[in-house]
Amino acid sequence: MDILKFFTAGSVDDGKSTLIGRLLYDTNSILADQLEALQASNRKNDDGTIDLAILTDGLRAEREQGITIDVAYKYFQTEKRKFIIADTPGHIQYTRNMVTGASTAKLAIILIDARKGVVEQTVRHSYLVSLLGVSELAVCINKMDMVDYSETVFREITEAYEALAAKLNLNKVNFIPVSALKGDNIVHRSVHMPWYDGSSLLYFLENVEVTGHLPSVYARMPVQWVIRPQTEDLHDYRGYAGRILSGTFKKGDAVTVMPSGQQSVIDRIEVFDKEPEQALTGMSVTLHLKDQVDISRGDVLVSSARLTQQTRNIAADLCWMDQKQLDNSLTYLLQHNSKITKCKIADIQYKVDINTMNKESADTFHLNDIGRVELKTADELAFDWYDENPANGAAILIDSRTNLTVAALMFREAV
Repeated sequence: MDILKFFTAGSVDDGKSTLIGRLLYDTNSILADQLEALQASNRKNDDGTIDLAILTDGLRAEREQGITIDVAYKYFQTEKRKFIIADTPGHIQYTRNMVTGASTAKLAIILIDARKGVVEQTVRHSYLVSLLGVSELAVCINKMDMVDYSETVFREITEAYEALAAKLNLNKVNFIPVSALKGDNIVHRSVHMPWYDGSSLLYFLENVEVTGHLPSVYARMPVQWVIRPQTEDLHDYRGYAGRILSGTFKKGDAVTVMPSGQQSVIDRIEVFDKEPEQALTGMSVTLHLKDQVDISRGDVLVSSARLTQQTRNIAADLCWMDQKQLDNSLTYLLQHNSKITKCKIADIQYKVDINTMNKESADTFHLNDIGRVELKTADELAFDWYDENPANGAAILIDSRTNLTVAALMFREAV
C-alpha cells in the first residue's frame, strides 16, 4: 500500500481545517478519545453540529482565533491508500510554514470560497505550488451550500482559475465542488449537485496517480557516516551509511563519488541484518564498494550513468524564513543533505510579488519574501536541478551566529 502526502492551502476561513476534519470523521479515522473530546467541546457550528476544525487546530492560539498558524500533520488510511495530510496556514505572514508543509508533498488541495472566488491568497498559494513543483492539484470550491449549490458559480470560478493555472504552468488541475461543513463530495458524492459528474475528493485521492520514483540513473545517496569498526572481527569492514534520496541502487551497479569523481562498483548492500539485491528510494542502508576509495560524510554516491551537477556558483529560488532580514555581508552556512559549507549571497536577481507574480528588484529579503539569488559556496556541491530531482535539488541556509534556519533554497541554474 503506497503513501500519498498532500497539503491543503487556502485563505483564512476557506475551511481547510474543516475539510480535513470531515475527511477524518467520515472515514472513521478518529480515535475514541478524540471523538469523546470532539463531542464534549463547546465549539459548535451555527446549525448546532460539531466543529470538525477542532481536530486539526492544535495550538491554543489557533483554537481561540479560529485560524491555522502552525503546520498540523494528520494520518489516515483507507483500503486503497495511506495518507499524510499537512494542514498549512493561509495567512500571508505564515508563508514559511506553508512552504515547510508543502516541501515533501506530492499533491496539493487548494480551497476557494464559493462566495469569494479567486482571491489574492489563491494566487499566492498557486504560485507556491508551481514553485515547489507539486505534481498534482485539486481545487476544491468549498461552501457550495452557501451559494445554493449553483453550477453557474462553480463554472465561473473554474474558468477564472484555469486562466491563472495557465500562467503558472499548472497542468494537472482537478476541480471538485464541495461543502466541508455538510460533507458534500468529500467522502461521498453529493445529492445536491446532480450537474457534477466527477468524483468525490476521497475517491480522487485514492485513485490519483502521482509521480513515482525517479529512474535508477538518478540514484543518489548522501553519505551520513563512514562505518569503520576496526575491531579484530571486523578489521577490514568499510561501509557507507545513508538514506537513498532518489532512484535505485543494485549490487554490481557502477557508482561515482561526488564531487571527487572517484569510481567503483557496489559490492553489497546491508539493511540491518539482511543483504538485499537492491536499495530503493527512502531506504536507510549501508553500501559496500569493491574498491578502497576516499569517501567522507557529505559526499554523494551516485549512479555513474548520470552524474550530478558540480559547482560553487548557483542561482536558487529562496524563501526567507527569519525575522531578521537577509544580510549580504554575512557568511551563512548552507546545508545540502549531509553536506555543510560556508556560503555568501553574491547577488539578488529579483524578489517576487506573489500576489501579482511580478519580479521586482530588491536589496534584501524580509520574513516570507520569495525570489531568486546567486550563491557562492566555499566547497563544490553535488546536486541536481530542483526541476529534475527535488530531493537532491534543495537546501537550507543557516545563520552561523544563532544556528537558526533562515531560508529554504531550490537550485535552478548555474551562474
